[in-house]
Amino acid sequence: MWVLQMDSNVLNNGYASIDPLFAIGPWVFLFLIPAITMRSFSDERKSGTIELLLTRPLTDLQIIMAKYLAGVTLVIFSLIPTFIYYYTVQKLSLPPGIDVGGTWGSYIGLLFLAGAFVSIGIFASSVTENQVVAFIIAVFLCFFSYMGFDWISQLELFGGIDSLIISLGINDHYLSMSRGVIDTRDAFYFVSLIAIFIVLTKTILESRKW
Repeated sequence: MWVLQMDSNVLNNGYASIDPLFAIGPWVFLFLIPAITMRSFSDERKSGTIELLLTRPLTDLQIIMAKYLAGVTLVIFSLIPTFIYYYTVQKLSLPPGIDVGGTWGSYIGLLFLAGAFVSIGIFASSVTENQVVAFIIAVFLCFFSYMGFDWISQLELFGGIDSLIISLGINDHYLSMSRGVIDTRDAFYFVSLIAIFIVLTKTILESRKW
């Protein structure tokens, strides 16, 4: 964003914007978040501590949510240093400066996207004892959820329902939030996606008791 002489270079862009951050962010999270979450349950299962954990006076959902919130917290800490970019561009730009509404909307969208990726990563970690396998599964599921539906919609097989298929993917809702408009439909989509993968993770954990 600052050093490489590319189209995304902030200083050469000519506009008070950190949009390149929000364009690059999902691709960084695509690998960073699976790396954060891959040990969540796979390491517990491999070392045998999962049995000890599940016998504690905690529900499966509480254990999952604790690991989920820990992952989200780490992602938030990774975003905090980027506020320096916001401050820098605001100080370097002429009035009225950076688009505050659009920027904060993009940050909120990136947080929702990160929350969805963490839930996918937690699920991937619960299905295998191998951390590397958990990482690969998480990367694949995150990538498919982010871009897969956009590609599927381009197939002639689906005809006039391409817009419906696009709306099933994360990218469509993330781009909508990146415009600075926080639509309840986009928020509901992300919350629903997170809830689905948390429920799937809970189902995987409960299957050990069957």
